[in-house]
Amino acid sequence: MAHREAVFPPGRHALYDAHRYSAAIRSGDLLFVSGQVGSRPDGAPEPDFGAQVRLAFANLAATLAAAGCGLDDIVDLTTFHTDPEAQFPEVMAAKAEIFPAPPYPNWTAVGVNWLAGFDFEVKVIARVPASA
Repeated sequence: MAHREAVFPPGRHALYDAHRYSAAIRSGDLLFVSGQVGSRPDGAPEPDFGAQVRLAFANLAATLAAAGCGLDDIVDLTTFHTDPEAQFPEVMAAKAEIFPAPPYPNWTAVGVNWLAGFDFEVKVIARVPASA
């Protein structure tokens, strides 16, 4: 059985405890990051959609950093949207800030009807650098 190591960013969010999951699991040189939402430290959603998307990516970056990774180490990106058509321009603007140049990670966008009070979620698989 492969060794699994739980990874949490500093200032662990209340959602991890409330819903009993890890922010990420490191297995070998891969990091599997749970869906990150635009949650404040107490677990409440950021009300402004654009700010919620950017906060979700900031929470993602903090989780990656806790494992010695960065945004450039992302291999697979999946985003979840409660209203994809209306939200797409704001999501694309945020992605352009976060991934300004190729090579971009692969990306799958999924429309959903429920995200526990949130409107956007991002989950990734990243390769952990040898130096981490």
